[in-house]
Amino acid sequence: MIDFLKDLNEVQVSAVQQIDGPVIVIAGPGSGKTRVLTYRLAYMIESGINPQQILSLTFTNKAAKEMTERIEKVAGEKARKVWSGTFHSIFARILRVEATKLGYPANFTIYDTEDSKSLINEIVKSMNLNPRDYNINTLRNRISNAKSNLVTPLMYEKDNVLIDQDRQNKMPATSEIYKKYMSRCHASGAMDFDDLLLQLFRLFQENPDNVLEKYRNFFKYLMVDEFQDTNFLQYAIVKKLTLYNGSSRNVCIVGDDAQSIYSFRGATIKNILDFEADFPDVKTFKLEQNYRSTDHIVQAANDVITHNKRQIKKEIWTDRKEGQKIKLLRCASDSEEGRRVSDYIVELKNRHHLRNSEIGILYRTNAQSRIFEENLRRLNIPYKVFGGLSFYQRKEVKDLLAYLRLVINPKDNEAFKRIINYPKRGIGDTSIDKIIQIATSLNISYFEAIPHSQASGKLAQSLHSFYQLIKDTARMSVSGSAYDAAMHIFKSSGLSAELKQDLTQEGLSRLENVLSLLDGIKEFIEQDEVGEVNTEEKTLSSYIQSIALITELDEVEEGQEFISLMSIHSAKGLEFDAVMVAGLEENLFPSFLSMSEPEQMDEERRLFYVAITRARQFLCLSYATSRYQFGNLRMNEPSRFLEEINQSRFEMDITPRASIMNLWDDEPVTTKTKFIPKKPSYKENSHPVSPSDPKLIASGMKVMHQKFGLGKVINVEGSSDNRIATIFFKDIEEPNRKIMLKFAKLEILP
Repeated sequence: MIDFLKDLNEVQVSAVQQIDGPVIVIAGPGSGKTRVLTYRLAYMIESGINPQQILSLTFTNKAAKEMTERIEKVAGEKARKVWSGTFHSIFARILRVEATKLGYPANFTIYDTEDSKSLINEIVKSMNLNPRDYNINTLRNRISNAKSNLVTPLMYEKDNVLIDQDRQNKMPATSEIYKKYMSRCHASGAMDFDDLLLQLFRLFQENPDNVLEKYRNFFKYLMVDEFQDTNFLQYAIVKKLTLYNGSSRNVCIVGDDAQSIYSFRGATIKNILDFEADFPDVKTFKLEQNYRSTDHIVQAANDVITHNKRQIKKEIWTDRKEGQKIKLLRCASDSEEGRRVSDYIVELKNRHHLRNSEIGILYRTNAQSRIFEENLRRLNIPYKVFGGLSFYQRKEVKDLLAYLRLVINPKDNEAFKRIINYPKRGIGDTSIDKIIQIATSLNISYFEAIPHSQASGKLAQSLHSFYQLIKDTARMSVSGSAYDAAMHIFKSSGLSAELKQDLTQEGLSRLENVLSLLDGIKEFIEQDEVGEVNTEEKTLSSYIQSIALITELDEVEEGQEFISLMSIHSAKGLEFDAVMVAGLEENLFPSFLSMSEPEQMDEERRLFYVAITRARQFLCLSYATSRYQFGNLRMNEPSRFLEEINQSRFEMDITPRASIMNLWDDEPVTTKTKFIPKKPSYKENSHPVSPSDPKLIASGMKVMHQKFGLGKVINVEGSSDNRIATIFFKDIEEPNRKIMLKFAKLEILP
């Protein structure tokens, strides 16, 4: 028998040895969950249980493979006989044997995402529906959610709530599309990924030839990892196998309700919270010792999660020393946040000798990666964006940039080819080839060849509209602002309408990326601080030039270490020596979508809990008091989650800054960094600045700045067109700022 005592703590040993009856293992972050799972399976095999009678379900193929390899090291080759895999892979394996009982061939096809979208697109066309109204991604997501909640096409068309939602989304035919989709899949002998679960449940529910009893007898022991991430349908299948009269109910679920963060994928925290109601005789083991993080980080996590309403009570702890306190960065803008986080990373590398691979930057939305990518790039620090492409490599970002490139340079043939028929405007490949031929023969650019086209009818109208759009926007970029020109082309080109059609999580993320790009342009033209801005004019051309090097990203070389950038959802299960959690502002984190729903607010808090528990030694939390959103400078309050952390856990900056004459009483003052909780709010700048003539600004004046607030001009230097003012702003962490006056929006106060 394996000597567990040398590797496991007391609670872990108890969880491993309890193999009979219902068991729930609440595994806090960094609590050695994988080791417990491995040893529990090994212990079962060593105790004489037939490994083929053990069903172990996980969420990723990687996790399943690693689990098998670990068990094999402990229990030998017998571990390979355990039925270990993802829900989808195991259920597909069963359906290969039993599919004929449901009218499917044994060699049924499994449709991937593209197959499903292609079929839905065919159905939309066959029903003569407008594809602009019936977005394929939204429809696929709608059908997937229905299946995950055990809603069949027949149930769907009778559900008034679902039908009303479809009417509100201007997609009233969704129910009929769902019915046709299921029928077409069945006729093609195909199942999509959701069908692998739905059809297995149907198999067990209808129970032809007592197939359910067959698998109940076959699988004597069932284990489910990451149970907090299961959806309604997955738990329904687990109950089919384990919850019945005469069952030994040998089911062990492992998870942490405090890390349930995937409701947008259909996961429901109710499964883990209500498990005890379904299995009243369950034995519960709480793995509360954290082996990953230092005490300040662990206690901060406890501080935050106690504010959630429904939860399984636990308190994680560690015997690791206190370590570094949590660093809190209060920044005046998101661009400053990007700079200061990047500077802190340099400090960690130099002072504490951290490697790039030991550092992660986490954010609530993928669109936030832009500002950190730009700053890391300028510092020549290699990085990699996980869970997606780098910001400027994302299709939707490149599409809008291609429009802007063509506006400032009509000879940009690559930009022309990318956008001439995107969004679709009826200009096909044959028509584009003719334009290219004309351009080649006349030795002009593709765009310049449009007026020479011999097109007629709708094609001629589409080409003319595109040509005029680019020309009009070019004139606008000269006479107006770069932001107004970019916003005009975003709306008038059809890009805005195209992106807004997709209501899925991925679709919303794509829209957020483009809006982030537009906000970046707005910030570029309004940036007035020296060091953050070049002294050239704030034109569309100068903006495109400023990001040219950033968009030309080098691939990270093999073997090269890099900083990891990712959304918090992508960071689940990972850990770093140093973690930066950015954008901790009300309505960003927590998301504005969660403000009216207590359950959603609890999930946002769990997401923050997951974020901070990724850190081993260093944790840095940052927020910006102002941020451009939808082209407006909005003033933001710090996230309520910061209030919920005991203030003694934060590192306070006690380094004296330069003594400056107090703005109001002319006494020397030394400021300190301190987080002062405020009532959460979200508002645009409540005191809009009325800019004064910059030529009138002189030393000693009191001024109001749009971002930095009240300030006092210490001195002014430079020639008339390049005058730079040093201004002390009393309410920000770095109060001394050098402002380029010709770009500044400063109001002189009496």
